[in-house]
Amino acid sequence: MSGFQPEFVDSATGARLCLRVMEAEGPARGIVMIHHGLAEHGGRYERFARYLASRGYHACAHDHRGHGQTSAPDAPPRVYALKDGWMKVMGDARFVREHMMARFPGLPLIVFGHSMGGVIAMNQAMDEHQHLAGVAVWNANLALGGLAGLMRALLWIEGLFRKPAGPSLWLNALTFEAWGKQVKKARTDCDWLSRIPEEVDAYIADPLCGWPASRLLWRDFVNGFERGEDGARLENMARDLPIHLAGGGADPATNNGKAVKILAGRLYNNRFTRVTLRHDPKARHETLNEIGYEQAMSDLADWADRIIAEGRVPQ
Repeated sequence: MSGFQPEFVDSATGARLCLRVMEAEGPARGIVMIHHGLAEHGGRYERFARYLASRGYHACAHDHRGHGQTSAPDAPPRVYALKDGWMKVMGDARFVREHMMARFPGLPLIVFGHSMGGVIAMNQAMDEHQHLAGVAVWNANLALGGLAGLMRALLWIEGLFRKPAGPSLWLNALTFEAWGKQVKKARTDCDWLSRIPEEVDAYIADPLCGWPASRLLWRDFVNGFERGEDGARLENMARDLPIHLAGGGADPATNNGKAVKILAGRLYNNRFTRVTLRHDPKARHETLNEIGYEQAMSDLADWADRIIAEGRVPQ
C-alpha cells in the first residue's frame, strides 16, 4: 500500500503537481480525489486518506497551484498563475482525475473538496459530472452573491498601490482575520478552524499553511466562486449526480453553516434528486480536524458505499 508520500506528475497545464496517493487495503471499491483548502496543502489529509484506504478506496490529494510543493513556470508561490489562474487550477483537477482513472482503471471516482477545495469540487462537478460517481462539497461558501462583487472591487482598488503577486491585505482582513475574531475567548488567531487545540497548533506550526493569499490568487478565486454559483452551469448538470454537503454551525467561513444550507436549497429547488446534507451545529471550519472527525469520516465513507452500490455509471 502506498504511504501518501509526495510524487510528482506533469499536468497538461504545465504545472509539476505534488500528488499523494494512498492505495486501498484489499480489493478497491473506488477512488476518492481530495481537493484541499486555501493556504494549506494535500499532505494534511493523510489521516482521511488512510481511513478511506481502510474502507476500500484509493485516495489522492494534489497540492494546488501556488500551494505546497506544486510548482509551475507561471505560478509563483501563493499565485495560481499569472494568467487564467482559475482555468489552470481546473485543468489540473481534470488532469489528476484522468491520471487516477488511468492508474486504477474501471473504478468509480468521487471528488471531495474542503473549503476552497469544495469550490473546486463543485466546479469540477459542473465540468465533468458525466465522469464522476459523486461529489462531496464540505465547508465551502457558494452563496456569496453580491459579496463577490465587493471582493473584486476591493482587489481593484488595492491594485492601484500593490503588486499583483503581493498579498491582498484587505481580502485577508475580510476573511481569515475576521473569522479569527468571531471566536470568543480564542486561544489563537486560528481557533476558528477547530475546537481541538492540537489540530490548531499543528496548522500554525506548518510552514506551508496560514499564509495570506496574493491579489492574483484572490482575483482568480473570485472567478471560481462566481462560476460555482452560476445558475446556467448548475442547470446543465446531471440531476442524478450524488452530492454530499457538510458544514458546521460555528464556522465563520460559511456564515455559521448558512451558506451550506443555501447551496442545499438551491440544489433541491433545481430538482437534484440525490443531495445529502450533514450539519454539525457546534463544528468550526475543518470538519476533518474537528471534534467528531471520526464520525465525519465514517459518514462520508458510508455515503460513498451507498452511491457505489446504487450503481450510477459515469460515462
